[in-house]
Amino acid sequence: MPRYKLVFFVPISHATPVKRAIFSTGAGTIGLYKHCAFQCPGQGSFIPTDGAQPAIGEVGKEEIVDEVRVEIQCDGEGQTREAVKKMKIEHPYEEVAYEVYRIEDF
Repeated sequence: MPRYKLVFFVPISHATPVKRAIFSTGAGTIGLYKHCAFQCPGQGSFIPTDGAQPAIGEVGKEEIVDEVRVEIQCDGEGQTREAVKKMKIEHPYEEVAYEVYRIEDF
């Protein structure tokens, strides 16, 4: 079964609920361990444009937010798609910055 790595950026205040939503799909299981994730802090920046409804900040003004980069392993395409779906539902941003990578076995 192919494995994937889901990487996303989320405000520190919302990291735990977003991870819980993803873990509810079974993602983050590696061998006999569950809820496995890696995260590191950083800052995200953005300027909401006209028509945006930002959860944080104001239209036309630069916002800098303390965020974490989170990486979680998913097993199979179905679980990965479900994890992305749950992440988008729980995440506070209307446009979520995320990436999915296929993990190769060597």
